[in-house]
Amino acid sequence: MPQIKVTISPNVEELLALAEIIYQKHQGLGKASPLAVLDWQTQGPRVAQALAAHKRAEELKRLMEQAYEQRDALLEPVDAIVRQSRDVLKGIYRNEPRKIGEFGFNVVAAPRGKKTETA
Repeated sequence: MPQIKVTISPNVEELLALAEIIYQKHQGLGKASPLAVLDWQTQGPRVAQALAAHKRAEELKRLMEQAYEQRDALLEPVDAIVRQSRDVLKGIYRNEPRKIGEFGFNVVAAPRGKKTETA
């Protein structure tokens, strides 16, 4: 006799769909169900709750992705003008670079590297 393997999908939606089928079959068989030894009385109603929560999470994920797309579309020109502002201020305050910090920039004083002579 060949060995039979019964798989359970790791996919949440497929798992919940399987649980719903099992629960409905169990309820349909009533006391004759071979699953009467398990606590489907408690866990069965949780299947629908979990599926509803999963669907809500998927919808929120979709909305989140849309929001990130909108943000990213607006972010590129904002990033450009921030960089341009930094560059303009670096030119204006080249002798007083810490003044750039007054515009909200993080000004870090880095030690100058030693110049090496080329042969």
